Amino acid sequence: MADSAEPRAQDAESLEAFAARATDWIAGNFPASLRGAAGEAMARIDAEDVKGDLLLWRQRMAETGWAVPTWPKAYGGGGLSGAEARVLAKAMAKAGAFNPMVQGMGVTMLGPTILDYGTEEQKRTHIPRIARGEVRWCVGYSEPNAGSDLASLQMRAEDKGDHWLINGQKIWTSGADLSDWCGALVRTDPSAPKHRGISFLLVDMHQPGIETRPIKLISGASPFCETFFTDAVAPKDALLGELNKGWDVGKRLLQHERASQTGAAVPGGGGRGRSLTETARAYGACDAVPGFLDEVNRNAMDARAHGLTLERAMAEARGNSGPGHTPSILKNSATQVAQARAELTLEAMGLHGRGWEGEPFAVGELEAVKSWLFGKAMSIYGGSAEIQNNIIAKRILGLPEKTQGGE
Repeated sequence: MADSAEPRAQDAESLEAFAARATDWIAGNFPASLRGAAGEAMARIDAEDVKGDLLLWRQRMAETGWAVPTWPKAYGGGGLSGAEARVLAKAMAKAGAFNPMVQGMGVTMLGPTILDYGTEEQKRTHIPRIARGEVRWCVGYSEPNAGSDLASLQMRAEDKGDHWLINGQKIWTSGADLSDWCGALVRTDPSAPKHRGISFLLVDMHQPGIETRPIKLISGASPFCETFFTDAVAPKDALLGELNKGWDVGKRLLQHERASQTGAAVPGGGGRGRSLTETARAYGACDAVPGFLDEVNRNAMDARAHGLTLERAMAEARGNSGPGHTPSILKNSATQVAQARAELTLEAMGLHGRGWEGEPFAVGELEAVKSWLFGKAMSIYGGSAEIQNNIIAKRILGLPEKTQGGE
């Protein structure tokens, strides 16, 4: 393969010239064995089976910083502009390539939040390792009695002088059993109002005081865990942001989570690696089901509208480190697009989209069914659709707090 040295994007360079050089670099460095196999490869990454050409591709992407293209070069990122990053993504898609680290919580949530709120030491300690794909992160938010009403959380972190002592439980902590670090919201001042007195800690998962228990789902996968903290510890410099102001940090992380979602890539879509139109044509649904192609086109337009709104929100938020309320709109629109796509995928497959196991069904067909089931959780995780609607109503539309009781 060609030398993996990074083709730098100069300030004065046109996007067309950058696209040409990015295309050349991808052609010389992306392993041919992985072309068109993004779904299988990403599943291997989820299972920690990273070796061979997949490991080589991840290393090459890390060397350029292009796995996190817009992150600062000083911390292992690509240092690209948003426009350059979009050009790179299009060049990769055209070549049948993919970003091997695009879906980790370190890349989509914790890394950007550490860049927003972290000290220089925290950035230099954590960001390069995330950019190279060397560590896994999970997010410790929900608790058995603090789900959508997250501010009711009770897991405590006590100041012991030279460290924090952590006790409590988190639930639905995705990938906790495989994670090296956890970004957790904890209560540091029990006497304060519930939205105050919360702090954000960066916690090392490799310690005796932390136990994880996977939760098996109807889809057959077990991405979620119960996580128990019993006298777990974190150094005093593990505090991200200000003491007792972790609620703002936590909201900013959710903003990054929802900003990472797009109409075409959100979970639950089904038929990974093939467009919905291609799936419909492969199974003859466009001709057999009246009006089906109209529904497919409507979903594609909704996905495009979601993507454009996302780009606009990111542009408006650039340079503003404070959390906003626009992510609530994007969370619900991403959910609607993904769930509609999953339903249409199964409808396109007909009887082939009704299987659970067995030889009569292809791997992609079984994957689509399980993806459809998993996608149902989108209405709940990351804040339920009802909670997002309340936020939209009160914080964006300015509707009154109470709508009943004659007030």
